[in-house]
Amino acid sequence: MQAIIKDASPPLSPITHVRTMTQPTHLSRRRFLAASAAGSVLSMNASSYARIYGASERLNVAFVAAGGIATAQHIGQIAGLGAGCPAYADADSNRWGAAAKRWPDAKGYTDYRQMFDKHHKEFDAVMVGTPDHHHYPATILAMSHGKHVYTQKPLTHTVWESRQLTIAQKNMKLATQMGNQGHATDSLRGTIDYLRSGAIGDLIEAHVWSDRPWWRQGKPIPEGEQEVPDHLDWDTWIGPAQMRPFHHDPSDKWGGVYHPFNWRGFWDFGCGALGDMACHQLDPVYWAMEPGYPTEIELMDGGAFGDAPMFGPNSTVRFSFPAKGDRPGFEVYWHDGGNKPERPEELAEGEKLTNQGGLYIGTKGKMYAAGDPRNWPKLLPEERNKEQGRPEQQIERSAEGHHKEWYLACVGEKPHDFPKSNFSYAGPFTEMLLLGCIAQRLGGKLRYDPETMTFADRADATALITKEYREGWDFRL
Repeated sequence: MQAIIKDASPPLSPITHVRTMTQPTHLSRRRFLAASAAGSVLSMNASSYARIYGASERLNVAFVAAGGIATAQHIGQIAGLGAGCPAYADADSNRWGAAAKRWPDAKGYTDYRQMFDKHHKEFDAVMVGTPDHHHYPATILAMSHGKHVYTQKPLTHTVWESRQLTIAQKNMKLATQMGNQGHATDSLRGTIDYLRSGAIGDLIEAHVWSDRPWWRQGKPIPEGEQEVPDHLDWDTWIGPAQMRPFHHDPSDKWGGVYHPFNWRGFWDFGCGALGDMACHQLDPVYWAMEPGYPTEIELMDGGAFGDAPMFGPNSTVRFSFPAKGDRPGFEVYWHDGGNKPERPEELAEGEKLTNQGGLYIGTKGKMYAAGDPRNWPKLLPEERNKEQGRPEQQIERSAEGHHKEWYLACVGEKPHDFPKSNFSYAGPFTEMLLLGCIAQRLGGKLRYDPETMTFADRADATALITKEYREGWDFRL
């Protein structure tokens, strides 16, 4: 397998932004060449590592995280498609059960780096369902071994990581998918039909909101240190983040200060409600408008949390997108923690905005989607729905579903980019959302240059494009 250096610019990958505690771990174990400081990455022909599947063969998948979302979604879905599993990894061995029961001969590890070292020749694809701060290391490690990869949302933990996976997808042509499974639903794709059909004219602004956070967020952290339980590899769980003491809080309804659920609210491990839910709630408008990167991001409400370790309890963030071709510029507002837009007067009398939803305001009308994008939207006022009906279909519906789209691309029955939330889409989308997380932390109005991945006159914001990686976890091409 020969790797070729290929110039990936524009846009440049700002390697100079990366702050590391040690020298980065370049992925040479698979004969990859190190990327240049100018941001070049590797280009490989997919045929150099793609397997040809015969009738008697099956896709073998390794799992990075075997509990939580892996138990709830990945394992059952992929096993139902006939996939095998030679190995899996989860820092908490108490969460191995679903994989161990489904594939009793598979080997379990607490450290996925060991799994790759010992078993990379035995599997073809990887599913990543870890806390957010492990998404990029596990994903880029999989891609460096020529493995197809399905990674939970948000795709990465930092803006720089998102850009790296966007570039890697372009050059490596593997089957990839981000785990925003609503992307494959008829209702979400129907929402795109509405937005592209002109049913509400040109989009002026979109509001989406979530009932998250459900977890500990904006609260003090316990002092001291507790003994780590035998079943948890705390060093591996911390992974690329900076080490901190373990804490367990039996009074918390989710069972712990960090693990297994509350990590979402911590800057070092998660991306708050915005990272957790905007990959679902904002998906229709981002897909429909194809806006690229926002040029201005502003925290409108909630208060910046600054140097505090956790995201704040609520926020409203504005993203401003410039005009593109014949399409005028527009704005997107994210609301969480109980924040919502103003109730549109066109709603039926007595009808309230749901705890999560979407409101789209155009030059010719409004559209409201109650709940999440798995629900069909409706034009406002409601009489317009009877008058106009649903728009002509513009986006192909998914007969396969989100997981099977990826599976079929993995086995070569569909092209590598057949999964619609592949990293060429999910990378820029996640980058946009993580820019919002920076605004939540710092406040103020941030003017973003996507070419240089910097903020004008805001060195503090530019510094948050990336992060320090702990020794042994700084993987990059």
